[in-house]
Amino acid sequence: MKYTTRPQAFLLLADGTVFYGKSIGLSGKTFGEVCFNTGMTGYQEIFTDPSYFGQIMVATNPHIGNYGVNADEVESGKIMISGLVCKNFSFNHSRPNSESNLYDYFEQQNLICISDVDTRALVSYIRDNGAQNAVICTDGTPIEELKSQLTQVPDMKGLELASTVSVTEPYYFGNEQATYKIAALDLGIKRNILRNLAQRDCYIKVFPYDTPFESLQAFNPDGYFLSNGPGDPEPLEQVIQTAKAMIASDKPVFGICLGHQIIGLANGISTYKMFNGHRGINHPVMNVLTGKGEITSQNHGFAVNREELEKHPDLEITHYHINDNTVAGMRMKSKSCFSVQYHPEASPGPHDASYLFDEFVANIKKAKSLQEV
Repeated sequence: MKYTTRPQAFLLLADGTVFYGKSIGLSGKTFGEVCFNTGMTGYQEIFTDPSYFGQIMVATNPHIGNYGVNADEVESGKIMISGLVCKNFSFNHSRPNSESNLYDYFEQQNLICISDVDTRALVSYIRDNGAQNAVICTDGTPIEELKSQLTQVPDMKGLELASTVSVTEPYYFGNEQATYKIAALDLGIKRNILRNLAQRDCYIKVFPYDTPFESLQAFNPDGYFLSNGPGDPEPLEQVIQTAKAMIASDKPVFGICLGHQIIGLANGISTYKMFNGHRGINHPVMNVLTGKGEITSQNHGFAVNREELEKHPDLEITHYHINDNTVAGMRMKSKSCFSVQYHPEASPGPHDASYLFDEFVANIKKAKSLQEV
């Protein structure tokens, strides 16, 4: 398809601001909260990450699609973003092990995309004005009509989305003969998290988000895991109660991203919606325990209240984001329970944070040895 044949399209923000571009050829419109990711690679992992459900992704990398797609580079069974905004969309791809081009991948799943947008101006605008709902339109629907429809889209604050991406039936991952058993609560779990646990001699049973603690306990796991996921953590009242029961069980607990926020809420620490959130693969984090910096992959629009956490008698901050001092990790003093706000499984070049899986397994090993005494 020639550039000159592509119809005009636009992104309409909730405050009425419009950014124009070109349709890549898929006609329609899509709604969601607009946000941006600063990663220079890994677009397929981003598109399939369940934590992005309900969001329109703006790519700060000017070239999207240039290395095609590969079935081994997905984090779930389908594209999770609501739509894509980019500068240059590559219909051709040049990587030897890619299986198809990005356009065909989008066409198969009807993902609406707008290209040729001034993404630098758009990202600058979002940074100044905050994340907000938006609509991508490539089918010619009048702007005034879309403005009316956009007012009906719910805000991310208060929106429970884990139920839309979680499995409905339990499943297993890894070697059944592995040394350790993990019960994982799926709030939008990424496949690479499961791979990292399986590589460390763990056999994982993944449960739907609303599974009662008694059902997780019946698996007789050596540890519990609370996964990443989309939306506001506060409406997940049943999950918070399940997390409390996990912690009370005295078995090791590990939480990532949304799971981190749930552990905070289970301890009476509130969460809040961030102005923009953190989304990218080069976020600097300080490890308070070691005094070392870590380069991390992050994807979240909510955070744990640092002021409340610092006053909590049984919680301590283990990591913080160097750019804005938000909480990036915490642990309980009286329990074998810790969590991080970033994604140690992503390893986007640096593998700085992969040790967290080792720590979880070490906690499990220690707990099992104490039980055997």
